[in-house]
Formats: sequence, structure tokens, C-alpha cells
Amino acid sequence: MANPVTVSFEFFPPSDEGMGRQLWESVLRLAPLQPNFVSVTYGADGSTRSRTHECVLRILRETNLTVAPHLTCVGASRGEVLRIAQDYWQQGVRHMVALRGDAPASQQSPDGRYRPKDGGFAYASDLVAGLSAVGNFEVSVAAYPEGHPESGGIDADLENLKRKVDAGAGRAITQFFFETDVFLRYRDRCAAAGIRVPLVPGILPITRFPQLLRFAGRCGASVPLWLRQRFDGLDDDPETRRMIAANVAIEQVQRLRMQGVDEFHFYTLNRAELTYAICHALGLRPRVLEAQVA
Repeated sequence: MANPVTVSFEFFPPSDEGMGRQLWESVLRLAPLQPNFVSVTYGADGSTRSRTHECVLRILRETNLTVAPHLTCVGASRGEVLRIAQDYWQQGVRHMVALRGDAPASQQSPDGRYRPKDGGFAYASDLVAGLSAVGNFEVSVAAYPEGHPESGGIDADLENLKRKVDAGAGRAITQFFFETDVFLRYRDRCAAAGIRVPLVPGILPITRFPQLLRFAGRCGASVPLWLRQRFDGLDDDPETRRMIAANVAIEQVQRLRMQGVDEFHFYTLNRAELTYAICHALGLRPRVLEAQVA
């Protein structure tokens, strides 16, 4: 008998009141599915960092959800980063998503590559190790089935993931992808490299195709021709676009389920409808409302 499905959801901190309402509506809608955890993204600039913190604390205080803040290496010294982690620990946070992060222009070399801040963590593996000095966090890290654009290839990327796991990471969440074989080949290579922690596929429900193309260009994810063709001509037809998007994602998770995958991480983009529909197709049903309106 197949293992039961578990899910987690990613949100990003809102930048204005309207987006804040949309975020909270999404939290309320998805909470009854009882995710393993929800994560909140994080930026290098101070305002984004503050909004992440506020969002994390609201979820902690007003829901029964387990929340995992993102924490990155960029834009801060080691001491500053660890003080943020210490504050989260004191607030009751026990899960973290540890990332190197996207470097601002001030931390890029002339060829656009990442340069660590003076006195800062150089790599996500260093951050993972540093978190152990703060508390016994459950730490998730990023994995790249098609290779990170700056890693130098799949083999180098696997070595990076192995270092993060050896430093204490207990889960690897993949960048989004659309071909099942991409994930399965990567899963096999992780196993061959001795990476034993759960490898969780990251699923991106497609809300706007041009936005997807921008995301894919930044992170090195491929967008297959068949997917482009399904969305061709739907720029001004949001209803059909939503139907196609749901169908694509449901097909994807069902194929992965047939290959023994029982945990999924959804990049919600603070929109609940598609993610909720996909989870329903996976057999998840609401049980107890986990969050209340403030």
C-alpha cells in the first residue's frame, strides 16, 4: 500500500495591504489540508527581511501551522544571520529553510557570480552548520534537478547538496520542473552520491505563463515545448489557462506518485486555488480548520 501523501506550502511576505489579505486568505484556505509545514521566503534587503519576520510570527500566533522561515547568506554578516535565527528560536520556530540566496548587485562579481559579504556565510552548507550552534532546527535546503545556473553542472550541484546534507540538513526541496524523468534521474543520482535525506519535488502551479518563463530563466529550469504549446494563445483567457494549469500539475503529481513519491512542496505564489485542487487530486481532504482570522 502506498504511503500517505504529505505536503508543504511556500508563501512570500506581502508588500502591501491587498497582498496581505490575499496571503492570509490563502493560508486560511490551505491550512485545513494540514501541511507538514509552511515556508516563508526571504530577501536580502531589510524591508523584505522585516516582512518575512512579521509574516512568520503571524502564522505562528494565529494558526496551528508549523512555519519554516527562509534564511539566506546574502546581505548580512554571520552574526546578523545567526541573531535572526536566535530570535526565531526564542519565538518557537523549530524549522528553517537554509539557502545561499540570490545575490544583490553589490555581492556580484563582474561576471555576475556571487561574492560572499565580508564576514558573511559563503555557502548554504556553512549556514546549515551555523544554525546548529543556535538550536536543534529541522533544516531544509534547496536542490536543483537541472543544476543551479552557477554550480558548474549537475555533478558540482550534487556535491553542493551533499555538503549541505553532511552539515546537518534533513530535507532537500527541489527547484520546480515539469518533466517527471528530470526528477527521477536526479533522485537516482542523489542515491548514488549517498544523499539519504528525503528529496521533495517542488511543484509550481502555473498562474501566468510569462511569469513562469521569467522564473525558469533565472533558475535554469527547462520549459518543454509541449508545455509551451498547451498555453499558447491563452494570454487573454484566464479561465482556460487555470483549467490547463490544474491539469498539467495534477498529471505531474500523479506521475510522481506512481514512482513512489509521497511528499510534495508547492510554490503557491500566495494563491490557494490551484494548489488546493492539486492536493484534492492527491487525495488530501480538509479536516480541522487550522487558522482563524485575526
